[in-house]
Amino acid sequence: MGDSGENETKRTYDVVVVGAGPVGQNVAERARAAGLSVAVAERELVGGECSYWACVPSKALLRPVIAVADARRVDGARDAVTGPLGTAGVFARRNRYVSDWDDTGQADWVRGIGADLLRGEARLDGPRRVVVRVPDGGGTALTARHAVALCTGSDAVVPDVPGIAEARPWTNRRATDSSSVPGRLAIVGGGGVGVEMATAWQGLGSSVTLLARRALLPRMEPFAGELVAAGLEAGGVDVRLGVSVEALHRPDPAGPLGVVLDDGTRLDVDDILFATGRSPRTGDIGLETVGLAPGSWLDVDETCAVRDVDGQWLYALGDINHHALLTHQGKYQARIAGDAIGARAAGLPLDTARWGSHATTADRHAVPQIFFTDPEAAAVGLSAEQAADAGYRVRAVDVDFASVPGANLYADGYRGRARMVVDLDREVLLGMTFVGPGVSELLHSATIAVAGEVPVPRLWHAVSCFPTISEVWMYLLKAYRG
Repeated sequence: MGDSGENETKRTYDVVVVGAGPVGQNVAERARAAGLSVAVAERELVGGECSYWACVPSKALLRPVIAVADARRVDGARDAVTGPLGTAGVFARRNRYVSDWDDTGQADWVRGIGADLLRGEARLDGPRRVVVRVPDGGGTALTARHAVALCTGSDAVVPDVPGIAEARPWTNRRATDSSSVPGRLAIVGGGGVGVEMATAWQGLGSSVTLLARRALLPRMEPFAGELVAAGLEAGGVDVRLGVSVEALHRPDPAGPLGVVLDDGTRLDVDDILFATGRSPRTGDIGLETVGLAPGSWLDVDETCAVRDVDGQWLYALGDINHHALLTHQGKYQARIAGDAIGARAAGLPLDTARWGSHATTADRHAVPQIFFTDPEAAAVGLSAEQAADAGYRVRAVDVDFASVPGANLYADGYRGRARMVVDLDREVLLGMTFVGPGVSELLHSATIAVAGEVPVPRLWHAVSCFPTISEVWMYLLKAYRG
C-alpha cells in the first residue's frame, strides 16, 4: 500500500466509484437509491467517453447524413435535396450535444443525487482503499465500507506499424471531435466505429477508403456486413476487404500520408483513422495492490463482482469486464451491480438465478447493438452460427424487406433483410437481425422477445400496424409457420 502524503486527506464512504461516465453514474445512482453514501472519482470529463468522444457525438454527426440519404430515397423529397450538407451546421449541432465538452451539467447531476464528486487520478491502494491524486501532488484517501466499483472504460488500440508516429493517426476521439473535413481519409477496421465513421465522413464530404482484413461487421449475420458494404460503396466509399496496413509514410509533417498495404498497393491520403479494437483502461489503476494484473480485462461473476478478489467488494463494470463494449450494456450492468451492492450492504439475499434481479443474464443472451450506417444494421442475441455453435437446434428464417409494404412506403426501392433465429426445442427466439433504412427503432421489440423468451406462437398474436416497417415481424412469422 502507498504511503500517505502530508497533503492527503482521508474519507470513508459506503461505496467508491472510479469513473464518472454513464456506467459510473448508474452504479452511483443505484447505490444512493439503496441509502448508501457514495464518492465518485473522475480524471477527465464527467460523462466519459460516450458523452464526448463516442456514442453521442458520432450519432450527432451521423443523423444529418442519414436524414439526407432517407430523403433521397423518396420520390418528390429528393428534389428538395439540392446541395451538400452544411458542415458548419453539422459540427455546431454535434457541439451542442456534447455541451461544447463542458461537463458542468453532468457534474451537477452527480452531486444532485447526493454523491460526492472528486476530480483527479484514482488508483486502488489495497483492499477497499482508493487514493485520488491531483496534479499538485495532494490527494484524498478513500475507504469503502462495502464496495469499490471500477468503471474506467477502454482506450482505442493503435497498431505498432512502421511510421505510426509520423502519421499522427486518428482514433475515435479525433474522428468525433474534429471540425474540419479531410479531403481524403483512410479508415482501418470493419467494425462498428469503422463503418459508422466511413458513413459520417463520406457524407460530410471526405473521400473515404475503408480497409478491413475480413468482412465488415464480422460478429453479425454475414448479410449485415454485405449490405452495409454495398451501401457504403453506393455512397462513394472505396471499400477494400482482405487487406491490412504494412507501413505509413509522412515525410513532410504538413504533407500527404502514404499508406502501404499488404497487397502491394499504396494510398495517398490526408489522414488515417484506426478503428482496430479497444484495450481495457486498467493499466494504471492499482490492480497490482489487490493481486490483479495491470492492463488486464477483469473476470466478473453474475453481479459484476471481480472473481479473483475475495470478499465481493470489488466490482468491474462496463468495457473492462469485456462482456459487451457497449454503453447501454455497461449501464445495465451498473444497475444490476448497484442493486447487488445495496442488498449485500443490507444483509439481504440476492437473486442471482437466470434473469434474476441481481444477475447480468442479458450479457450472455440478449445484447442489443445498432450501427447507424446507411443502411442501418441492428441485432440482438445470437446469430444463427453462434446459436448452432452453442449447441442449440435452430432454424433461421429470412425475409427480404422488399416484400413488406410498409418498408416500401418508407423508402422507394427499399433494400434490406431480416433474420429470425428460433430455438426449435423451446420455440423461442435466440436472436434477431434487421438491416435496412430506419430499422434501429425495430430492435427493442426484438430485444423484448429475446429477453422475455416469448413463445413464437404467442408472437403470432402481436399484430403489426399497417403500413410500417415493423410488418416484417408478420412476414417472418408467416415464413416460420410455412
